[in-house]
Amino acid sequence: ENNRLRDNLESVEKRLDVAITVMEDIAQRDNNFYRVMMQADPISDSQRYAGLERNEAYEGLSDGELVNNVTDRSEMLDSMIYTQIKSFDSLREMASSQQDRLDHIPSIQPIAYEDMKQMASGYGYRVDPVYGTTKFHEGMDFASAVGTKVYATGAGTVLSAGWKSAYGNLIEIDHGYGYITRYAHLSKIDVKPGQKVSRGFYIGQVGNTGKSTGPHLHYEVRHNGVPQNPVNYYFQDLTPEQYADMVRASDAAAHVMD
Repeated sequence: ENNRLRDNLESVEKRLDVAITVMEDIAQRDNNFYRVMMQADPISDSQRYAGLERNEAYEGLSDGELVNNVTDRSEMLDSMIYTQIKSFDSLREMASSQQDRLDHIPSIQPIAYEDMKQMASGYGYRVDPVYGTTKFHEGMDFASAVGTKVYATGAGTVLSAGWKSAYGNLIEIDHGYGYITRYAHLSKIDVKPGQKVSRGFYIGQVGNTGKSTGPHLHYEVRHNGVPQNPVNYYFQDLTPEQYADMVRASDAAAHVMD
């Protein structure tokens, strides 16, 4: 019976470890994206783990360390869940008073999910397909057929719409609040500088112009001039499963097309 209980405890410990890993990922997204988006201070580790103390109730028993580990992890998970719920409650209150900001921040894919052939390359260091050197890829490449419709990812004003060197045909949209998005290598541009657009507004078509090795859309998100990982800005139009697939594809994709 003790052996069975020990096995059960070890199984519970493993499940708790997985749950805590998931919560740590949620906490990281909370601090690095959601609270940044709302211009709210991140939650410190001392706040997330407030009140946690080492449980010594089972010290001295043969399996006391195992029981203590499970108890500690359980209390840690409870604390993380409680803190995260309170954080989401406060963010919801902020969101209700910042609807204009939410309307303008990029938050959907620039091409429809069903129109995307594959994720050609994600954000980060990649090998340049033309020069063979390592460079930092400041956006994401969506492989898709020429003529695939491209959409504005948030409300804003068209800054520029025309040819720009290696970008080929490029559209830049100023969303306000420090955000700018770029849509490159287009085959067709259907907006003009100064034009107001809303989220989901059709702006042009996928192409193969400029420094490009195949039909695709190069998409960038910049905040206060600093490139952001676009994968963090698709929270309005993807299911959790689609978002998880997108993250995996972005991390794995290494074939830069520009």
